[in-house]
Amino acid sequence: MMNYLKVAGILAILYMFLVSIGMIGAGFKGLGRGFAEQLMTGNAAPLIGLFIGILATSLIQSSSTTTSLVVGMVAAGTFGDDPFVAVAAAIPYIMGANIGTSITNTIVSLGHIVNKNEFRRAFSASVVHDFFNVMSVIILFPLQLYFGIISKTANWMAGLFLGSGTFTFKSPIKLITKPTVNAIKDFFKMQDVFNYNWLLIIVALILLFISLKYLTVLIRSLVMERLEAFFDTHIFKTWIRAMFFGVFITIMVQSSSITTSLIVPLAGAGILQLRQIFPYTLGANIGTTITALLASLVSGTHAPLAVAFGHLAFNIFGIGLIWPIEKVRNLPILMAEWFADIAVRNRIIPIVYLLVVFFLVPLSLIFIVR
Repeated sequence: MMNYLKVAGILAILYMFLVSIGMIGAGFKGLGRGFAEQLMTGNAAPLIGLFIGILATSLIQSSSTTTSLVVGMVAAGTFGDDPFVAVAAAIPYIMGANIGTSITNTIVSLGHIVNKNEFRRAFSASVVHDFFNVMSVIILFPLQLYFGIISKTANWMAGLFLGSGTFTFKSPIKLITKPTVNAIKDFFKMQDVFNYNWLLIIVALILLFISLKYLTVLIRSLVMERLEAFFDTHIFKTWIRAMFFGVFITIMVQSSSITTSLIVPLAGAGILQLRQIFPYTLGANIGTTITALLASLVSGTHAPLAVAFGHLAFNIFGIGLIWPIEKVRNLPILMAEWFADIAVRNRIIPIVYLLVVFFLVPLSLIFIVR
């Protein structure tokens, strides 16, 4: 009976955890979507486009939303009438979105900040995603700028897929959490609060901290050994399995933020190791491109479809260039472990990191150049 109660408790707390992530996304979208849309411009230099992508995605907590905005801009001719030129101009925004999307799981890792060992594991599991995405941009941005490697590949892929049918898919996670998130948001709206989005974010963070605390405790007490054995022998036995699992789960829930955030409590509890999590997050990078790709098939025109394929090509090229070379592949892991050790010694650093990397630096560069 106690075990059944623990399982019920895990499911209830997991639901609260997913609702809190949905609330954070809804709050940030309410605060930042209008500003993010104002940031978007078709005549920005490639480097500024990259930082606009980072800032816009950090504000609205969704790379899919940023990509959709860029796809809409390309379709509307904001980037010019020539589809090939438009796709090349849009790619830096997509690269920035890939970096910005990792902010959510880093915020989630802060839920473990009161426990030194849990926080070290959780924070390293979250920032390994950041370091990989930054490495991909450092390698691929110059190659795109001078040789058009991503935009040319994206245009070629779009040419193959034009005329494909339209596909739709509803995320089961969003179906069960969205009504609760909307109900809470509507309740705050009715309270005549000056800016209910801030209240939504604050309450979401409180729920996130509570759910992470008890989720970790219950998982550890109930299934620690069994879950470790199951992951080691089945899902995360090889890097290929872990990567494909990341792709599959992200396609199912249609959000890499949710996919990577779900793994943070398991890392904090010590159930999964950083080297198991790393390929899983790379799979999430690929999986998150599918939503915009399916949506862009609706237009039936070349440029929007090519932008969506550009997101996919960027992630595939990043994995293809970094993963095969062991010393290069280990760099994001080593940097994540090093940064986690620093964060544990001074726990204000992760908060400063979030503010500086995802908000202050992009915002400053954008406004200085403009």
